[in-house]
Amino acid sequence: MAGFAFKQFTVAQSRSAMKVSTDGVLFGAWVDVAGVQRMLDIGTGTGLLSLMCKQRAPALTIDAVEIDAQACLDAKDNIHASPWQGICIHQSPIQTFVSDQPYDLVISNPPYFNYSLKGPDTARNTARHTDSLSFVQLIEAFFRHSDEAGRLAVILPTQEGHEFVALAELRGLHLARRCDVSMTPDKPVSRLMLEFHRNDTTQELQSLCVRNKVGEYSAAFADLCCDFYLKM
Repeated sequence: MAGFAFKQFTVAQSRSAMKVSTDGVLFGAWVDVAGVQRMLDIGTGTGLLSLMCKQRAPALTIDAVEIDAQACLDAKDNIHASPWQGICIHQSPIQTFVSDQPYDLVISNPPYFNYSLKGPDTARNTARHTDSLSFVQLIEAFFRHSDEAGRLAVILPTQEGHEFVALAELRGLHLARRCDVSMTPDKPVSRLMLEFHRNDTTQELQSLCVRNKVGEYSAAFADLCCDFYLKM
């Protein structure tokens, strides 16, 4: 199958509007799956995050929800071709998705453009713009589908990440982990990886630079992602 090849799986992405990105790989490696039994992946796209989490925790049961039919086809192909079972793809908006059991962990690389102009590609607009899934709706979905010990993890650009933190805290969530991501040492933070708990907790603050001064992957990035990238 043609696609983006990782060490243990391949991601076909010819039909999906959103392709494999450094953001996605970094987030999939950063998400804490320790002790998790059931996970919900909201807006799974190609299934990348679900596959990465499954590689790290093979006993994990995952429901992956995606609104776009073409992305679902890629995700189903990728899951079928992978070494693992226990990932179920659901073509559905998360607003109407129904599950009979709560999840320990809910993850999302969500749409985040609120104000920018849209392009001609409808599927890409859906994947990138909050019209299809607002931050409030994502937080509400987390509350619907998690138990008291449940955790929510997202990755967002810096400005939108701060907006998301404010909204989450207004609704009673507590920020437990935050990683500030910059692409190079001389560039500002461009992404925030965030993990929220329902109950108050101590906050762990991290920072990570993707590349060093000479343009190579940093030691911290390589250490986090080395189990996935072929040439690392």
